[in-house]
Amino acid sequence: MTMPALSLDQSDAKAAVGLEHNNFFREVTIMKKILALVLVAMLVIGGCALAEAPHDKNGDGKLVVYGIYKAGDQTWFINEGDAARKTVEEAGGEFYYEDCNMDGQKMLDAIDRAYSNGADGIVTCCPDQTMSQNIVDKCNEYGIAVVAADDALEMNGEKIAPWVGIAGYDIGSSCAEWLCDYMEKNNLVEDESCGVLIMTMSTVSSCVPRTDGEYAVLSERFLQFEEGGRLFYADYDGTTEKGNVNAAAIITGNPQITKWMVMGANEEGIIGAVRALETAGVDANSACVGMGAYMAAEEYEKGSCLRAAPYFSDVAIGTYSVNTLFDVIDGNDVAMETAVPAEITTPENYHDILG
Repeated sequence: MTMPALSLDQSDAKAAVGLEHNNFFREVTIMKKILALVLVAMLVIGGCALAEAPHDKNGDGKLVVYGIYKAGDQTWFINEGDAARKTVEEAGGEFYYEDCNMDGQKMLDAIDRAYSNGADGIVTCCPDQTMSQNIVDKCNEYGIAVVAADDALEMNGEKIAPWVGIAGYDIGSSCAEWLCDYMEKNNLVEDESCGVLIMTMSTVSSCVPRTDGEYAVLSERFLQFEEGGRLFYADYDGTTEKGNVNAAAIITGNPQITKWMVMGANEEGIIGAVRALETAGVDANSACVGMGAYMAAEEYEKGSCLRAAPYFSDVAIGTYSVNTLFDVIDGNDVAMETAVPAEITTPENYHDILG
């Protein structure tokens, strides 16, 4: 059978349909290629962003750091935490501030929260150094880097995590040198009504060298205070309240001493002693040396018996501790000890030093 020939109109129509069919599939193919390229580009960009996230230890594409401090309501730790926060945020990360309130269980709970929130690292001043190994073990278990600030994480006197703080013995020595000079200038060395009180924190390893340095200089220059029973000690826990109570017990228990020379382990405790001297009414002829100068300006301005204080920067420790943490996360070589410098402030020079 002979098929009828198509007319010109029919041929054109068939060709048009074929052309439209081919164009449709060509457009679909092009769109598929475009979508594929877009998907690849998105994956590449996303992969680059993930790879370039700063100090990302756990690989989740973001930086999270926790600052866990033993007494987070104290001025020192607030300032230190603010500096740590600034350093983390400048690196594009998130910072969480935790206050342990001197409670070891709260320290462990804070580490758990850090892990749950995807923390890459922790900077901490722990509330109890006997927990050091537990803290480091827990961080290692969670894959979280850890750096100690102020109080070291240590076992048997050996640091088990990088530490950032102050050279305690040298700073304690400088406090005692200033106070001994003050006693000489004011003719107090042989004055039987003058006594020396050293405020100690015997259970905190970072504080022991401070008072060791104070005692070493005092005993070298004026051994007669110890030999004559005019050297006293009051141990406390680092708070102003305990510093006040324990200093007051020594002051009121020794009424023969009316001119007290006081040194100690931290500024809060010394301020507690200042208040105790004021309450006893013997502050006018007494002299206290602080530790850190972060509470000194107000005392200088009111003319209290806080006569001097070495300044070492809480901001520097907050900043250095985070930068050290970044190095740990990134696998760089890290010193196990980093000490910040100090300078003695007085009512005469504190504006220049403290700013």
